[in-house]
Parts: sequence; structure tokens; C-alpha cells
Amino acid sequence: MPTGVTALEDHEFGIVGLATMGMNLARNLGSHGIRVAVYNRTRQRTDEFMAAHGGEGDFRPAITLEELVHVLAPPRAILLMVKAGAPVDEGIEALTMLLEPGDIIIDGGNSLFHDTRRRAAAAARAGLGFLGMGVSGGEEGALRGPSLMPGGTRASYEHVEEMLASIAAKVDGVPCCTYIGPDGAGHFVKMVHNGIEYADIQLIAESYDLLRSAVGLGPSELAAIFREWNEGRLQSYLIEITANVLAKSSDGTDAALVDVIEDEAEQKGTGRWTSESALDLGVPLTGITEAVFARILSSQKGERVKAAGILAGPATGHMHFDRDMGLVDDVRDALYAAKIVAYAQGFEHLMAGSKEYEWSLDMGGLATIWRGGCIIRAQFLDRIKEAYERQSRLPNLMLAPFFQEALASGQDAWRRVVKTAVDRGVPVPAFSSSLAYYDGYRRERGPANLIQGLRDYFGAHSYHRIDREGAFHTRWAQDGSEVKVE
Repeated sequence: MPTGVTALEDHEFGIVGLATMGMNLARNLGSHGIRVAVYNRTRQRTDEFMAAHGGEGDFRPAITLEELVHVLAPPRAILLMVKAGAPVDEGIEALTMLLEPGDIIIDGGNSLFHDTRRRAAAAARAGLGFLGMGVSGGEEGALRGPSLMPGGTRASYEHVEEMLASIAAKVDGVPCCTYIGPDGAGHFVKMVHNGIEYADIQLIAESYDLLRSAVGLGPSELAAIFREWNEGRLQSYLIEITANVLAKSSDGTDAALVDVIEDEAEQKGTGRWTSESALDLGVPLTGITEAVFARILSSQKGERVKAAGILAGPATGHMHFDRDMGLVDDVRDALYAAKIVAYAQGFEHLMAGSKEYEWSLDMGGLATIWRGGCIIRAQFLDRIKEAYERQSRLPNLMLAPFFQEALASGQDAWRRVVKTAVDRGVPVPAFSSSLAYYDGYRRERGPANLIQGLRDYFGAHSYHRIDREGAFHTRWAQDGSEVKVE
């Protein structure tokens, strides 16, 4: 058992699904003295788990779901770690037939929060407790301390709270786990977390691409730069592992592994779900959505290869540039500013979802549990936590004094980076859309007045005036007169 870990011998837990995440969560629970009953649909995987890790804790392998339920004392807590979608419904249905009122089902996969809301309601009708729990940190986090985002009935959470807190990552002694809210709140928060992750990764990729294209820096040089950035205010898990990826050689040669990886980015759906939800809620989630689109464009490899020999780019795109390291500093500052926007948009999305679904999400609490264990953990999450502690109803993170000043000081570099990229023909959709959002948000009056005029012209949609109350329509194609419509 790890040093400093409190044993929880009187606690027990069931896990269904022993793929990488389920297996490592089981090992984490076992290392904390929790008795864990494990089951996998394929018995071979259960046998392999016991052979490899059976000595790490008090594990009870089950050949059937019936056996798993039998070895756990009520009220039981069983964690489903299976693929999102139909497998979750199938697992819940099978367990519902075996469990007793008061038992708890926990879905720890990346389920769509709408599905979680439906499943929570069904579990309640069956007399069962239910939690939809976001788990972030990957396989290493699952084993050594993830960030956990459980949502559902508070009574269900309180039953497993001590166990979840024990296995979660700790920052300043505080577990990266808290009760999120009712029904689908936990999976909604995890979805937005993943959306922010999409934007963060895209911004890092654009930084890498621009510095390679405009300055000619190689992977090893860029690895050193990202490593240096990780010592400053950009310190984060993603910056850290970017340096590691760029430094990795291919098969023991001097060639960089990153140069032989195909440039087609895959996705599992949570980024797209985030963008779709933002559209439903009316949140301008521009940076995250551009990151989703960038992955889709990357998948059109065949078309891009053909277009590369057909479509013209700027003449400067073919020039050789000096190794002016001033651009490196600009990219660093632009990356920090655009990262602020990504989090600002994400937290605006969280607030909109909280209001729509009546979840009463604690923004400062979310920043607290994202400080460790999860993929987007970063130094400045402490600043986000502080911002919401000072003003719990802060409408946008950019308005907090710390972030307001950071954006002001970084905007000149940010604009130079976008201009340089445009001049060189290097696409930076996340950098540029984030800057456009910043500029749009800070403008007192934009061009939407013309949009409303056009909408009224072709569709009689009406408009509001700044000098009088009510909605108005102009008879544009007739006598040009204006009439009040409400």
C-alpha cells in the first residue's frame, strides 16, 4: 500500500469491465485497502487481471454478473467501465434485474449527458441509486489518482464518497473529487472538460506548426522550448507531455517519432458533443468548435494531398526565414492568452448548462478538482478557482482582474502571431477564432444591426431600435415606412 494511504478495509466496490481504465481503477481501489469484486464479459480478461494483479489487493473475481452481485454486501456499489452507448444500457439493464433497492450503479465511461439523465430517471423508478461519473487522467491517472466528476443522487455519492476521495488525485491535500450535481451533471462537466482539452491541444499543435514553418525549428529544439515553457506560467500536463512527444526518437534512430506519425487526428465524440451542446444552449464556443473542425479537416488526408499540388498559397509561404526567436516568445504569450479564452468559453458553457438543467454547478469547485489528475490540469486553474471565490456569478473569466490583465498584456503578441500565420499560409483556426471572440466580446457595438436589417428585409423578422421600445418592421420593398409590431 502506498505511503500515507489510509486503508478502507470495511469498504467494498464492484467493477464491471476490465479494459485499461477499469483495470487501473480496480488496482487503485485495491491499493487503498478496498475489497473489489471484478467482472469482465470475457472471462479470459478477468483471469489475466488476477494473474497479473491479484496480489495487489483484496480482489474477488466473478465469472458472472450474478456472482459479482452475490459477493457484495448491500447496499452495493458497482462501477460500469464499458464503452459508451448501447453497452452501458445493456449493462444497466442486466444489473437492474439483479440488484436490490438502494444499490448503486455508477457509469464511469464517457457517456453523453442526455443519456445519463435518462438512465438516472430509470434507475430511480427501479429504486436504485445512480451516478454518472466523469473520470479524467487516462490510464496513469486511473491507477495513481484521477480527477473524478460524479453526478447523480447525493445519497448515492455520500455512500461512495470516502472511497472515491481516497483514490482521486490530491492537490494541497484536497481530493480532485466532489459531488457535481443531479442526474447528468457529472458527465456534462466531463464533456466540457474534454472540449477544453480539444482546444488546448489544438492551440499547442498550431504553436508547433507555426514555429516549424516560420522559424524552421526541429522537433528536438521545440521539445526544449516546450520544456522551458512548462517551467513558467504555461505549466500544465499537456505542455509537459508535448515536450516528451517531440523529444521521442523513432525506433532508436535520430529521426523524430512525430515526423513519422500520420497527420490525421481521431476523436471519440466528446468534443463534437460539446460543440453541439453549446449550440443548443446558445454559447459561442468558437475555439473548441474550431478544434473539432480541425480534426475533421485533418482526416481528409487524400483530398489535402491533391489540393496541395493544385491550390495556391501566399508567396511568402515558400520563403526561407531567419531563425528569429522573437516569434517564439510571441507564440508563448499568444498561447497563454488563447488558452484563457478556451477556459473562459468552457466555463461559460458550464454556467449555461447549470442554468438550463438546474444543477447549481460550483465553478470554483470544478476548477479545484481539475487542478490534478485530469488531462487539462494546469497551473492557472488556481487562478480560476480564486476568480470564482471572489465572484461566484462571474459572467466570463476574461472579466476577472487577473485574466483581464493577462489578455491585455498578451494581445499584441497574439495579433502578431495570427498575422504571421496568415502571411505564411499556416492555418491557426484556434488562435484566430479565439482572438476574434476576444475582440467581439470587448466591443460595445458590433455589426449585428446590419444583420437584423437584412433579416427584416428578406424575412420580415423585425428588429429593435436603440432609441425607442418595442419591435419594428420596415416595408423595405414598398413605401419604406416603419411599423411597430409589438
